[in-house]
Amino acid sequence: MTDFITKNGKVIPLNGGGGGGRKGAGAVVAGALALTVAAGTGGVTTLGGSGAAEAGSGGSSSRLGPRKAEGQKAARRGDAEGAWQRMGMKQLRRTVRQQAECVAVSFGEVREFFTRTRCTSLERVLFAVTDGAGNTAVISVVWVGLASSGDARRFQTLMNRHGSGDVHPLGSHLLDLGDIHFTGLRYGSGRDGGTVTVAEAETATGQVDHDTLDALAEVAAHLPRV
Repeated sequence: MTDFITKNGKVIPLNGGGGGGRKGAGAVVAGALALTVAAGTGGVTTLGGSGAAEAGSGGSSSRLGPRKAEGQKAARRGDAEGAWQRMGMKQLRRTVRQQAECVAVSFGEVREFFTRTRCTSLERVLFAVTDGAGNTAVISVVWVGLASSGDARRFQTLMNRHGSGDVHPLGSHLLDLGDIHFTGLRYGSGRDGGTVTVAEAETATGQVDHDTLDALAEVAAHLPRV
């Protein structure tokens, strides 16, 4: 899969791959976490920090870089819980559903793509992770199988483009979720042969800063299909 960096709010592939960030349009409703988490101190902390700092503070990006790299290594090994731990998070819950029909769970140009190009598999998972201080994030990961690497490359390019549509994340009822808005602004993608991975992250409870959510999505994009 492709390695990424984030620069000026944009995700850039390090090895020339098609991964990246995009997409404010075509938002999906998937749910806000209705789980009880450990009570915090009242302040907002930068996730994974050794000490308290204001979420979204200027130093968070530089501190997140090494943690994100370690999280991506764990994700490539299929160790999701280890990946979150390297990001200073603990996995609360996850759920998985497989569905072979991509057209029914997509919209926009992405749906139009599937009407012309058959997908061979679709797997979706929703993770709930917390920093133990009342701040919780929900991460959606979708693996789409295509018949060829060329189809996968074209699909990833489309997904990475702002406003092109999306594959719906899993529904809220599967993890007792209420209303959360997946904006696509915290996003990561990867490609391995004919499989494209798409990940998105949003805050469920408390406050999780943009850079942390973006890093969580980029880490999740390296997870192998479940």
